[in-house]
Amino acid sequence: RRKGPGTDAGVRRPRARAECGSGRGETGRHRHPWRRTRSTLSELPLRSLRLSRPVPSSPLLRPATPADVPVIRELIEGLAEYEQLRHACQATDALLQASLFGERPYAEVVLAEWEGQVAGFALFFHNFSTFLAKPGIYLEDLFVRPALRGHGIGTALLVHLAHVAVQRGCGRLEWSVLDWNVDAIRFYEKLGARAQDAWTVYRVTGEALTHLASGVS
Repeated sequence: RRKGPGTDAGVRRPRARAECGSGRGETGRHRHPWRRTRSTLSELPLRSLRLSRPVPSSPLLRPATPADVPVIRELIEGLAEYEQLRHACQATDALLQASLFGERPYAEVVLAEWEGQVAGFALFFHNFSTFLAKPGIYLEDLFVRPALRGHGIGTALLVHLAHVAVQRGCGRLEWSVLDWNVDAIRFYEKLGARAQDAWTVYRVTGEALTHLASGVS
């Protein structure tokens, strides 16, 4: 999954414009939606502003609340549509409410607003590195609405997550990107991210997960 960038990233699932779409880039998937490359980000260079020039409008970032569940689902569906995977999207308001704001929240969401409307989001959660003996942040989805790309929203979301990772003492920030999403890959590399080409992601889901859990070999 995963949430493609052009000059800014368009998420995953991310998410090919450099505005980011999810760990995937904001572009749609291609012929091989199961193939992804892991990326990590250790440092995010910040550009200095010249006070002699007018400062452009900036996106407003805020943590999502339970009242935002419908718009989160809408953004997830928009990402799935963009990646040509709408048929695989099973997210509902009830499931998101329970998973994000229930007794045990499994992930966090940051929303980006542009001129009063929700323009994009980043959904992330903590993982852990035994070698570093530190937590990390995994960016599951990064997505910006196609009509609102080009305003630095994807970059702002990634910068925010980098700050969160540093503040929480994390050793790294990582995500997945589709290997055909060249624009997104270039965008991420400009931010300091590097592909982890030596790793291959494995997944057990659906009936295979149920079968494995049953202990049947």
